[in-house]
Amino acid sequence: MVLRALNTLFPLLTTLMIVAGSAPVVSQIAEHQVAGLDHEEALRFGERMYREGILPSGQPMQAMVAGDVPMDGRMFTCVNCHQRSGLGSIEGSVITWPIGANDLYEPRRRTGAWNSDKTRQGPGSAQRWSLPKQYRAEDARPAFDDESLARLLRTGMDPGDHEVLPAMPHYTLSDKDMEVLIYYLKNLSVEIDPGVDDRTLRFATVVTEGVSEQDRNAMLLVLQKYIEVHNTQTRPHSRRAKRGPFYKTEKFGSYRKLELDVWELKGSEKTWKKQLENYYLNKPVFALLGGIGSGSWEPIHRFCEENEIPNIFPVTDQPVVSDSDWYTLYFSKGLYQEGEAAARFLRQSEQNTREVVQIFRPGSKGEEIARGFEKTWKELGKTGLVNKMPESADEITTKWLGKNLPNYPVTVLLWLENGDIEHVLNSGIFEKFSDTALFLSTSMLSGKKDVVPQNMRDLVYLTHPYSLPEEYKVKTKVLKKWLKTRGIPEINLDIQAKMYFLGWMLPGVLRHMRSEFYRDYFLESFDMMIDQTYAVAIYPRLSFGPGQRYAAKGCFITQLSGGEEGEHKMVGDWVIN
Repeated sequence: MVLRALNTLFPLLTTLMIVAGSAPVVSQIAEHQVAGLDHEEALRFGERMYREGILPSGQPMQAMVAGDVPMDGRMFTCVNCHQRSGLGSIEGSVITWPIGANDLYEPRRRTGAWNSDKTRQGPGSAQRWSLPKQYRAEDARPAFDDESLARLLRTGMDPGDHEVLPAMPHYTLSDKDMEVLIYYLKNLSVEIDPGVDDRTLRFATVVTEGVSEQDRNAMLLVLQKYIEVHNTQTRPHSRRAKRGPFYKTEKFGSYRKLELDVWELKGSEKTWKKQLENYYLNKPVFALLGGIGSGSWEPIHRFCEENEIPNIFPVTDQPVVSDSDWYTLYFSKGLYQEGEAAARFLRQSEQNTREVVQIFRPGSKGEEIARGFEKTWKELGKTGLVNKMPESADEITTKWLGKNLPNYPVTVLLWLENGDIEHVLNSGIFEKFSDTALFLSTSMLSGKKDVVPQNMRDLVYLTHPYSLPEEYKVKTKVLKKWLKTRGIPEINLDIQAKMYFLGWMLPGVLRHMRSEFYRDYFLESFDMMIDQTYAVAIYPRLSFGPGQRYAAKGCFITQLSGGEEGEHKMVGDWVIN
């Protein structure tokens, strides 16, 4: 693929500029074989060993833990602790160290000690610094070579004859399998990814056809303002990078100005992949930030997955729901998540023995909610689910309802838009079933609660994946003040709240990365963030963890209170999916 070739070319050009003395880099065009495998095969098999614990033969790796406990390598893979980037992680008081070639084949400096290699990555050069003897801290361990690295993997002993943590497995590997794994580690996070130079970190945001000008501006103005605010700090940060104290060269040298391009996708969705490729080929970016779409986010999701480009928090209610995809971090599973929550709530409720009827229009947003409900309902071991779908826009009549609903109490899931809901609830069809439970989606109602008649509020439950109104009002005060201070009009507070949160988190992620500009590490830096309740108004809580790609993991089930306003009131707790 063209973009994969480009992604390979950029690191290769970077490699040619690395000065002598840095960690050994295995050329992307190496002609020699590794354990009888060519370069691409060796990397593919090494990656499988590292990420899945499976040998080139297809058999699971074998290992010992805690000295004498045999273990299947698939249960405790390298990636679990060292992450996909190989740059390690922190879990409580346990620190997992980086294991890429740039770290393994260099001595490990003690914490806080000067790392001369890192100074070459910043906008300035610190090579003129002559490190005083009193600051030359003893290395924590010597550099690895291939032999000592193999010994570590087999025995847990590092080059300084220190034993690593007992939790690290000791692998039983043949010489050939060991050679493949070491070759992979030598190529892991060696050259920085495209979209980065010594002064600039480039991002893009995607806006698809069909998004209103109002919603486009709600997303874009907040994101652009954060980039602008970051770049106003250029002068002091650039000065520190050139003249800062030697022991902070890595921190100051990692500073970059941010650029944000807007990628507009027009026309048929079938052409979007080609449009995205053209944008990227014209000006490669490190990652996509935000973005907004009028329908499914799948075309952008697939582009990012195929080309290993992160996409952080796009504004969409139709994300791709996957247990394995890596490169897009969503706020939630969107509409699908409301269906999941309804299924879990019903499983625990007194109506869980009733037949369930889902009503939705094919190809509508309601179909996405119905899909989430049906999949979760089956996973919970439940049966008795019937889907009813009208075939035309004017099909949902009282006669149609009478024909498609049974003559006994059931739970009815009405995944319909406002016009349909108003007609159905006022049809009188449910008056003969005083104990029938009806489920509606707050998202599909677009906040218009008045479509639910007061005399039916005891029967109606709503999936509500957002903060409850009182909490929302309190949290949006901070957002409104921020918008006013920066001269941004209040357009769509829900969208603006999402981009406010993204902009609030981004500086912390960039600081965490230091000079390690690798896309996998960028995503892992979000994964390692602590759970958030302060800076996000639209959700009650966003939680993060390794490999998690949906930050809001639950949904409220609410009913409307009495009175004209009909405020949301919780029925039970936040339903976690």
